[in-house]
Amino acid sequence: MTVLSVQPDETPADEEPPDTGERHRLTALAGFAALSLDAMASVAYGPEAIVLVLAAAGAHGLGFTLPVTLAIAALLAVLVASYRQVIAAFPDGGGSYAVAKTHLGARTSLVAAASLVLDYVLNVAVAVTAGVAALTSAFPRLYDDRLWLCLAVLVLVTGVNLRGIVESARAFVVPTVVFVGSIFVLIAVGLFRSAPVSTATADGHASALADNATSVGTLLLLKAFASGCSALTGVEAIANAVPSFRAPRVKRAQRAEVALGAVLGVMLIGLSVLISRFHLQPVQGVTVLAQLADASLGHNWAFYVIQFATMILLALSANTSFGGLPVLLKLLARDNYLPHVFALKADRQVHRHGVLALAAVSAALLVFSGGDTNTLVPLFAIGVFVGFTVAQVGMVRHWRGERGPGWRGKAVLNGFGALLTGVAAIVVTATKFEEGAWLIVIALPLLVLAFETVHRAYAHIGERLGLGRIPEPPHRDRSVVIVPVSSLTRLTSEALTAAASLGDEVRAVTVCYPDPEDRAHLHALEHAWAEWNPGVPLVRLTCERRTLGRPIAAYVREVSATEPDTRVTVLIAEVEPVRLWQRLLQNQRGAVVAHAVRRDTDAVICRLRFRLF
Repeated sequence: MTVLSVQPDETPADEEPPDTGERHRLTALAGFAALSLDAMASVAYGPEAIVLVLAAAGAHGLGFTLPVTLAIAALLAVLVASYRQVIAAFPDGGGSYAVAKTHLGARTSLVAAASLVLDYVLNVAVAVTAGVAALTSAFPRLYDDRLWLCLAVLVLVTGVNLRGIVESARAFVVPTVVFVGSIFVLIAVGLFRSAPVSTATADGHASALADNATSVGTLLLLKAFASGCSALTGVEAIANAVPSFRAPRVKRAQRAEVALGAVLGVMLIGLSVLISRFHLQPVQGVTVLAQLADASLGHNWAFYVIQFATMILLALSANTSFGGLPVLLKLLARDNYLPHVFALKADRQVHRHGVLALAAVSAALLVFSGGDTNTLVPLFAIGVFVGFTVAQVGMVRHWRGERGPGWRGKAVLNGFGALLTGVAAIVVTATKFEEGAWLIVIALPLLVLAFETVHRAYAHIGERLGLGRIPEPPHRDRSVVIVPVSSLTRLTSEALTAAASLGDEVRAVTVCYPDPEDRAHLHALEHAWAEWNPGVPLVRLTCERRTLGRPIAAYVREVSATEPDTRVTVLIAEVEPVRLWQRLLQNQRGAVVAHAVRRDTDAVICRLRFRLF
């Protein structure tokens, strides 16, 4: 006899290998496209933020644009190196929240989580409004409809992310490549020019440069540094979303993080060099990036390609939040700081509830701001600096505890990064406090309080359920099944049949009101019941007020009190209509009874669905 065997690691030719979900995860390139849009788009406003601050010191102040940018690029290198280590040490994602939870305690981790949640939500609103602002600048007639355009973009990004993070990465690869390629071309061409080839975009616009200012103080440089650090938002997104990458997840996520840092650093430094070379001054109504495109490439089709690429990428940079926040919400839910529904996954590895929650809150922010970017910008970037600082301090504790090769140098690097980001957080908060940053100062502790409230609720539930303890062995109690009825139909027969299968004793109950019409209906029901004789008693519950749930709940309490060793079950029979719209025809009596019994008693509620065919 011949015996055929299949090795455990082999798959028969006619069977497909089991779907492990890997095909719905990200490669390093796809992760770069899906999770770096926020950081890439920040070059559209990061250098401009530096220039606008330094312009207060006149032309002399603008000379510090490159040194400030180099300091930001150095901080970027520190952050990238740090988050590479975070990715390796915390492969389940979570970024600064995971670091703080392990090394700095629960309360600090919740501060980090709250800061990230606020930053992600604000990033969506700011990104969408900035993209739409670029569109309305090109087409002024659309300005009055900017709120509806913002909501339409939000719906588009949400819909793409509900199909899966891989699909979102594929959809955004082309805009990312076009934008990054355009900026590199702009920088490369500009480096070979000694003077602007065109100044058409700035002509006729008032200069924002201060007059008669020649000194540059430390506070001004710190403010410029802090404002320019807005270009670093999104650096942490990859570390937050490590589980979204394909195996080996850590290596792929680290490659994406390094690619993000390298590309962003080159773009920031290159644009800053061109600002200094062309002696650009900020003007009202024209972005610095638009002036650079004009100066390097001329006022032609290439100029408009960069403008449209910037507009699209700004609008779509909200996708960074959709990639990072749902994973963070999953971790918070797993640790009992958020409702457990946020830990559930749908098809295509989508945390659907996190995506929808982010979209809903972002839509509320868009409506609140009226689609205006300037209303939201003062609230932006504070949270991410808090997260950066917490992560860096946590990594210092990590190196001190691990004490591996070269741990001192790594700890010093992270400590220096924590100092820089901490200073940036303080400066940004102080300078933008009256512009709306006070809302973030209030929102952070409130969000932490909400996390702790949810955690206490889950702890109480766990204590009552005896989680972590071996329960008592199950035993059989005498059971009584109570079936509310109002008429004699096939539904009544099905309900009593199911009840007889569930309990030792079945009792049908009906509620009687004092109205003559109701009494006549009761007499007809009792007569038909006696004629039918199902072997189940019909109990009359008299009620002076026209209410259905309360008398049934009162009867359940009475049975429980008089028969303490009896398990009471209320079986509610309901019709399941063929068509969805036919549910509007139902009287909802079952829902009323279920609500009253659930609220006032400990009885078991059983809903019997009788399908109509």
